[in-house]
Amino acid sequence: MHRSIVGFHQDLEQHWVAELDCGHCQHTRHEPPFFPRPWVITAAGRLEHIGQLLNCVLCDRQEIPDGYAPYRRTPLFSNDSIPKGLQSRHTTQKGVWGIIHVQSGHLQYRIHDPYHTQIILDRDCQGIVLPEVEHEVKPIDNVEFFVEFWKTPRSLIE
Repeated sequence: MHRSIVGFHQDLEQHWVAELDCGHCQHTRHEPPFFPRPWVITAAGRLEHIGQLLNCVLCDRQEIPDGYAPYRRTPLFSNDSIPKGLQSRHTTQKGVWGIIHVQSGHLQYRIHDPYHTQIILDRDCQGIVLPEVEHEVKPIDNVEFFVEFWKTPRSLIE
């Protein structure tokens, strides 16, 4: 999945790392011929690349970024109390991940662009909600579930 570059930092070996809007980081080394990125060497080059897209394989694997923690959760929903908004296309905010926890029953979880996948969630299968990716849920049988929201502790104080 393509994510925007929001900043840069250097790792312990002084290699440049792009910070992505999903919360993941990705090395952006200049090591020709495999990685021809001369722009990463200068501050002006890095600044020009803020906002550009990089493919985030960690989002593709639905991995919550390191350092993220739960900060809020919904009430326990049942068939009678699932908000209509959860049953139609919606997203989380930038940088906010979610985990759908099914306590009983089964829940259909659809992820739209770019994945177009459908997963049946139950007590043993959680749903990972990626930031800003449209998704929806539908009960299959008598279901109870809640959603736990995650973000970086740094964003909680901003």
